[in-house]
Amino acid sequence: MSKRLQVLLPDPEMSDIRRLAKREGLTVGEWVRRALREARATRPAIDPETKLKAIRAGAKYSFPTADLEQMLSEIEQGYQA
Repeated sequence: MSKRLQVLLPDPEMSDIRRLAKREGLTVGEWVRRALREARATRPAIDPETKLKAIRAGAKYSFPTADLEQMLSEIEQGYQA
């Protein structure tokens, strides 16, 4: 379902947006939708503090590991078994 969003802009700003949209061959609405999608895509979906908490929680553990090449080799051997 679509929702309508009303945004009030000063005349000079609206003129700039109209000009940019026209230059790209888009309607103002489509230009704004693309700008909003781009803005959402460049910002993290999860706040940094939540990510840091997850990293700190994981860092409390000490799991066995191996050299990267050794691990990849073992994984490959598992596929062939």
